Amino acid sequence: MPAVATTTEAGSHEAPATVRVWDPMVRIFHWSLMVSFTAAYISADEWERVHIKIGYIVAGLVASRAIWGLIGSKNARFTDFIYRPSTVLGFLRDSIAMKAKRYIGHNPAGGAMVIALLVAITAISTTGYMMGMDAYWGQEWVEDTHKVIVYMTLGLVALHVVGVLLASVEHKENLIKSMITGKKRA
Repeated sequence: MPAVATTTEAGSHEAPATVRVWDPMVRIFHWSLMVSFTAAYISADEWERVHIKIGYIVAGLVASRAIWGLIGSKNARFTDFIYRPSTVLGFLRDSIAMKAKRYIGHNPAGGAMVIALLVAITAISTTGYMMGMDAYWGQEWVEDTHKVIVYMTLGLVALHVVGVLLASVEHKENLIKSMITGKKRA
């Protein structure tokens, strides 16, 4: 049960009420994917065997998150954060004006980013796997596609970080901390 903010004496307050938003699966997935994607990127040119093993870890993480998006906790489910494109665009417009509605779970832009990143990383994993298959061995277009999607994903990651920082400032809450603790201000 979350603590309720109350005034105990003039000028002293208890901690504001919080609510658990991100379950352990979502938080472990998020940080594991960040570390694994970074390690895969760093190892790509120098340590092929390590890169391939990390690629399988990334694919497993994404598959786990996809399943959790169907059966997980309320805020982890895709049905909680997939919005119409018009809602996402309206939210982005309001965010730029610093007047966007605050959401307890993923906001419309954050939900769209989750889907975009999952699709992009799935495409990276698929093309990485294809490079090791006899049917695609030595096919330049597969490797080129893999690299292009990696760099597009890096762009998405940069947008994600900017969005998190913008929303943190706009709503005066530390969203990075909430992805560590699982809690947000109620």
